[in-house]
Amino acid sequence: MNRLDLPMNASACVRRLAGRLLDITGLPQRAALLGALLLAGCSTFHPWQNLPAPGGEVGQRTSQAVERPIVAVVTLSGGGARAAAFGLGILRELKATEFTLHGKPTTLLDEVALISGVSGGSVLAAHYAAFGDESLTRFESEFLLKDFEGGLIQLALSPLRLHRLSSPWYGRSNVLAERLEALYRGRTFGDLLARPRGPDLLVTATDLTTGATFEFTPEQFALICADLASVPLSFAVAASSAVPLVLTPMTLRNYAGQCRVPRESDVSTVIDNNYRARLFRASAESYLNAEERPYIHLVDGGLADNLGIRAILDRLIAHGSFSASFRAAAPGSVRKIVLIAVNSERDLGERIDHSDRVPTTRQVVDTLLFGAGARITQTTLEMMRDDMQRWRREVAERRGMPGSPFAADAELHVVSVSLHDVEDPAVRHSVLTIPTAFTIDPKEVRQLVEAGRQALRRSPEFQRLRRRLAGKMVKRGAPACAALPCIKGGSSTSVDTSHPRSK
Repeated sequence: MNRLDLPMNASACVRRLAGRLLDITGLPQRAALLGALLLAGCSTFHPWQNLPAPGGEVGQRTSQAVERPIVAVVTLSGGGARAAAFGLGILRELKATEFTLHGKPTTLLDEVALISGVSGGSVLAAHYAAFGDESLTRFESEFLLKDFEGGLIQLALSPLRLHRLSSPWYGRSNVLAERLEALYRGRTFGDLLARPRGPDLLVTATDLTTGATFEFTPEQFALICADLASVPLSFAVAASSAVPLVLTPMTLRNYAGQCRVPRESDVSTVIDNNYRARLFRASAESYLNAEERPYIHLVDGGLADNLGIRAILDRLIAHGSFSASFRAAAPGSVRKIVLIAVNSERDLGERIDHSDRVPTTRQVVDTLLFGAGARITQTTLEMMRDDMQRWRREVAERRGMPGSPFAADAELHVVSVSLHDVEDPAVRHSVLTIPTAFTIDPKEVRQLVEAGRQALRRSPEFQRLRRRLAGKMVKRGAPACAALPCIKGGSSTSVDTSHPRSK
């Protein structure tokens, strides 16, 4: 017998399946699986594969810009079910933030034009983009309070998946995508684009080859001449959540060269006088040669940017100026730009610098993920603060000027919220030590949801924003076109039933 307790003459697909099953179950008792493995024939099953852009046309958004005096963006970080629960609390508090717009009652959540998610945060972001306000009640019972992880393992061990796992084109993350397909009820990005109202969705994964972020946006898919509309939400979220080694990469086909890339996606427009803009351009150019890179392998988005903010900031930098990102807005129409960045990273499980002993493998892995990873997150946050200070000055200088998209009273609000902002020390310590997993204890779910609401409420910048929203009635509107793509959005409220959020 070899290391996997398999006969030396076992086929390659049996060995492949054995390795994948052991990764899923972690069981030392391999004999129980041996019979099924030996009976399994090699599978040639191919999971869903992305399609080329229809008619060779890509990158153009079919939805028209809407009048939007408030441009709000919410970004939800990675962190498994912990991030999803904390983020749900944030969304509920945004829904509870009421004010008057165009003489009608609305909420800050109704004015969100874009919701972005990474890994665990993308599970919630995609659900809200697909189902709107229904997610505020449904998501808890459909994901957070279910044994999603146990169900995932059970699905992977079903006879059909056992056979599929012997295929070299099918991995553990494909099982995750199938599990998520039920959560999203088969929705695709095309379904989101066809909605008359609701926020745009941005899901971020990591390109395994380059280490750069890969965004599920029309602009990113234009570079590989692929059709984003046909991509299932489950595929994008599985790619964003594919923690290396625990899960397997998700794969996209690169069709670059088979379409006409619109000007908005042309990497030559990126400026050259900033190192971040140069890196942004280099990342985009890496997809333009399909012969060199015919396939793109994607893993957890948290490896490149656990906050899901970095690429947004870099794109703004690449545009050359903040106001250039609002080129479709009527002069003097934009009054409030709001970014709410949610950080759900946890603390280290154990502080190795409290001992002189050589750290164990487990301690090293934990420290690399949540120690060095936290350093990268802090770098991104500091970068965001510097960028926002510069853009605040630009808004202050250009607001009210002829041709400027910014109204005379335009403001930029940046609200950064994390688990460290929980006020009660005992609760803060508790939520910061909740593990990163698809399933957590129901008590922890409730604790995190309430922590999200409280953390947002006590944010000084959020309190300032609420006072500004309550202090005046906004009368003018603007087509919203942020640096991400032109945002379509749709405002509605639980109070004004004549404008319900599309479900």
